[in-house]
Amino acid sequence: MDYALAIENGPDSIPGGTGVLLLHPSIGETDRIDTDFLKTDTDHFLVISTRTTAREVEQKLEHYDVDESNAEILDALSVERGYSRRSSDRVHYVSTPEDLDGIVEQTREFLESHEGKLRISVDSVTEMAYYAGVDGAHDATGRLLELLEEYDAVGLFHLSNEVHDDETVDRFRDLFNTVLELDGDGGIRREE
Repeated sequence: MDYALAIENGPDSIPGGTGVLLLHPSIGETDRIDTDFLKTDTDHFLVISTRTTAREVEQKLEHYDVDESNAEILDALSVERGYSRRSSDRVHYVSTPEDLDGIVEQTREFLESHEGKLRISVDSVTEMAYYAGVDGAHDATGRLLELLEEYDAVGLFHLSNEVHDDETVDRFRDLFNTVLELDGDGGIRREE
């Protein structure tokens, strides 16, 4: 199954089982790219948020006119920060971005319980590495990519190339067949 990819300078479509790495210098333009990815050619999607709370994700989806009825959110920040949490069928929690096993398991449960074209967004791998270390984040990213392949889903993985050294960025880059790089002016180029 192929998925349309509405990202400037990206391929027109990607096959199910594909993860796309989005390298970016700051988070300024990533919301637009993320929401374009999520709202195109999708039946259901999961936002794995290690950088913002579920409420902030909901505000982002609303701002960019994404159909929230197709959305589920995995909030990895609110518990650790002591924010109030309102569990629902669409909002799930893990205790911290360091809970990589919990993130992978919640992703598996989402993919198992939905049919059709499924997408995930991981915002961000950088935060996972900050909390759990680069090795842990690298391993979890690999496990998430395996789930995409198993369930014929696709995913967009955010990684800040300003925060990590070249060796670390290259380690993550090697996990992906499709890599898009966002520059400081909001332009996107595809790495071959």
